[in-house]
Amino acid sequence: MSETVPLWMYAVGFLLLLGPLVTVHELGHYLVGRWFNVKADAFSVGFGKEIAGFTDKRGTRWKLSVLPLGGYVQFAGDMNPASQPSEEWLALPEEERARTFPAQAMWKRALIVLAGPMTNFLVAILIFASFNMAYGKPVFPPVIDLVSEGSAAAEAGLRIGDRIVAFDGEKIEDFREVADKVGPHPGERVTLTVNRAGEQLQLPVEIGTAVEVDRFGNKYRIGQLGIGSNHGSVAPVNPLEAMTLAVTQTGETVDLMVTGLWQIITGRRSLQELGGPVKIAKFSGEQLSLGWVNFVQFAALVSINLAFINLLPIPALDGGHLAFYAAEAVRRKPLGPRSQEWAFRTGIAFVLALMLFVTINDVASLSLFGS
Repeated sequence: MSETVPLWMYAVGFLLLLGPLVTVHELGHYLVGRWFNVKADAFSVGFGKEIAGFTDKRGTRWKLSVLPLGGYVQFAGDMNPASQPSEEWLALPEEERARTFPAQAMWKRALIVLAGPMTNFLVAILIFASFNMAYGKPVFPPVIDLVSEGSAAAEAGLRIGDRIVAFDGEKIEDFREVADKVGPHPGERVTLTVNRAGEQLQLPVEIGTAVEVDRFGNKYRIGQLGIGSNHGSVAPVNPLEAMTLAVTQTGETVDLMVTGLWQIITGRRSLQELGGPVKIAKFSGEQLSLGWVNFVQFAALVSINLAFINLLPIPALDGGHLAFYAAEAVRRKPLGPRSQEWAFRTGIAFVLALMLFVTINDVASLSLFGS
């Protein structure tokens, strides 16, 4: 029987997760902008009507707004989605205009935009590094100690004692790497290179498909070979190794996201696997109910997700701005205002349509509707 989570915990988990992560994202934009001496008119924690705030000596209005679902930073002169100069901007005195966003060199504007997603990546890396320091690094030699009867591994001829040395040509050094590579690819054919009694063999394997159900009733379709290893240990790590490992873990998470997105685009995974704010609220409440360790780990994954989504080359997202700057660098002049305006309108329409789709998808997947 699935566990139930109090409704209030979904709301609290969602606010504690998304609010700080989006605010930190905007803080990344702000700090790099300040580094380049760009004036920020406002920095808001939340959206909508201001509840409380103050104006600092640099002229930035710091405020708490009524909808605590993120935040934003408003740079001087950056008054429209396409960041196009306005007539008001052109009328500013030269000294004041020099501190506005549109007046900055292209590479400075690009770094300010890039700083948001990079800050989210940094948050995830710091979380992973802290867990690596606290719990150490699990080490599992890639030696098979268990082969389930009737499994994909058994059908492929894998045996107890085989040492996996490569997965589709990629070197394997830890047993967990096999699980990481198998999980996202149910039903696909791969080649495992194994060392058996000193002889190196290449065995084609069709990865099995399994549907796992967690304690809350969430279902996950994953790849499975049907092998196991019992020779694991935990090795302590120093701070440098913890950070290095955290960067690797973050990269692996991004790789999984790219793989999952491509599988959805190519039809190998269902569109129903896309999640939106409702599903984030559901998962955040569930992870919060399991304790702060689980919740913080989940926050690291969501932080990476925010960074990844924002870097997609879609107008209205950070990646869309960066794509325009790249085009500007190649053309040696920016795209015309009309082209940028239409691109951003299209991008906003796409983002809103996607948000509507994933929200409907999320609501339809709730147990309330018999899913």
